[in-house]
Amino acid sequence: MTIGVYGLTRDGFLEALRRADVGLLMDVRRRRGVRGAEYAWANAKRLQAALDEAGIEYRHHLELAPSAELRKAQFDEDKRGGVGPRSRRRIAAAYRDGYLAQVLDRVDLGAIVESMPRDSATALFCVEAAPEACHRALIAERMASDHGAAVEHLRPA
Repeated sequence: MTIGVYGLTRDGFLEALRRADVGLLMDVRRRRGVRGAEYAWANAKRLQAALDEAGIEYRHHLELAPSAELRKAQFDEDKRGGVGPRSRRRIAAAYRDGYLAQVLDRVDLGAIVESMPRDSATALFCVEAAPEACHRALIAERMASDHGAAVEHLRPA
């Protein structure tokens, strides 16, 4: 599974995870905070407490987070296109290419996949509502192609 923050409330987020039988949330953000009062629940400590209360394991995978340089490339593309992170619908080509080369080609995804629970789903977590606008979709795509993982993107209603 993959899931973002934007467009969801705390309760809606937890309900989506419950409905998908998620037992592990893998946070793939570099900065584990979200701007704006409406998303304060998704800041790391609050999120971890909510997940713990819901019986969902939390793991932060910093090695899967994009670098500041890659994030800047995406922000520059967003600026050229007149969109912001909350309305982004796609990943910039430079970001995608850089992320694949600098992160995914160097990380042992096999070990990560092997560590995932077999009796429940795992959700890759970042902030963007649309998976096509987020590196979590690139991770999921690689997990599917190289390790046979089935992928479903959880989206706001």
